[in-house]
Amino acid sequence: MISPESHELPELVRHLHQQGTCWLPAGLGSRLDWGAALSQPCEVLSCARLQRILDHNPGDFTISVEAGTPLADVQAALAEHRQWLALDPPWGEASGSIGGLVARGLAGGYRQRHMGVRDQLIGIGLIRADGVQARAGGKVVKNVAGYDLMRLLTGSWGSLGLITELTLRTLPLPLQRRGVVVQGPLPALADLTRWLLGSGLSPERIDWWNPRLAARAGFSAEPLLLIGLASVDASTLEAQAAALGQRSPLPCHGLDAEALMALLHRAGSAGPTPAAWLLRLGVAPDQGATLLAEPTLAAMEVNLTAGSGLGMAWGSRQSAAEIEALRRRCQALGGHLTVLLQPADANLPAWEDAPSRPLIEAVKRQFDPKLQLAPGRLPGVASLRAG
Repeated sequence: MISPESHELPELVRHLHQQGTCWLPAGLGSRLDWGAALSQPCEVLSCARLQRILDHNPGDFTISVEAGTPLADVQAALAEHRQWLALDPPWGEASGSIGGLVARGLAGGYRQRHMGVRDQLIGIGLIRADGVQARAGGKVVKNVAGYDLMRLLTGSWGSLGLITELTLRTLPLPLQRRGVVVQGPLPALADLTRWLLGSGLSPERIDWWNPRLAARAGFSAEPLLLIGLASVDASTLEAQAAALGQRSPLPCHGLDAEALMALLHRAGSAGPTPAAWLLRLGVAPDQGATLLAEPTLAAMEVNLTAGSGLGMAWGSRQSAAEIEALRRRCQALGGHLTVLLQPADANLPAWEDAPSRPLIEAVKRQFDPKLQLAPGRLPGVASLRAG
């Protein structure tokens, strides 16, 4: 893995382009094995030395950072000004960079209120496959120049260019936070979720946990709904929690802010043993309870965001046939399944061909005519693991 200084990057990329060498854009290199396997060996070009906070304007609620900056460092710097990015850290204990998070298009449960990472991105800097530097967007929230390019790079998995800088919208840190945990049969939790999504409570997050994840977190082994509430006023949170208690047919267990944050950390970690399978699940939002009832997921740990229908599942004992059947089930429920990690002999495509595959490949050729970037790793174009 090559970790050049910022000023060395353009010349290095131009050299790789001239030599026709395949290379993989990377942040800190902590999750290089996620997603589709590379179809051929290539150099890994890391942004590990690009870790500066370039600009923070607390009054405009924007921050500009180099792509290799760990998300935890960005959050710590923002916290000094009572601000934050409404993003969950990437799954697993290893730290992750803000650039890597954007390249994979991940956001987590906070998208319930604050939308996804692409909606928080207002500016981007990148290096093309030929070494040319480019920018889109700006440093103010109202600047929408380059809007399409920013969304194109979000979730591109390094297939279109190397992200070097990012400008994001920040938010005030909530003065008050608390959580509510509800456990019981899936139909009762689904009914409560439907009411909550249509109510005026506007929680920060509504997360489905399956029984296995609930048990690891110290609760009983039954479906769980974790509701995160945030406000500037403690009495408002008390009123929201009381409304939940009155509406819920099941007992509600309250959590203070510290306990809530601890639970969220557990849900996003790898657990006591490494997972052989890591899946990103997606279904229509009203099908979350149906998905959680799938037998294959009973032996996995599952965290699903109720409002978006997106989530993660991880486990170690599933067969490739079971995961493929689960993929078909997600599609039948109006969604999809992405394989982020899998056993070496599984040989499943990370993602399947999208209906827009010809357009995706045409965009790829425009950005990377020599097909040097992340060979075999193009979202929306199926690619089997090398066997």
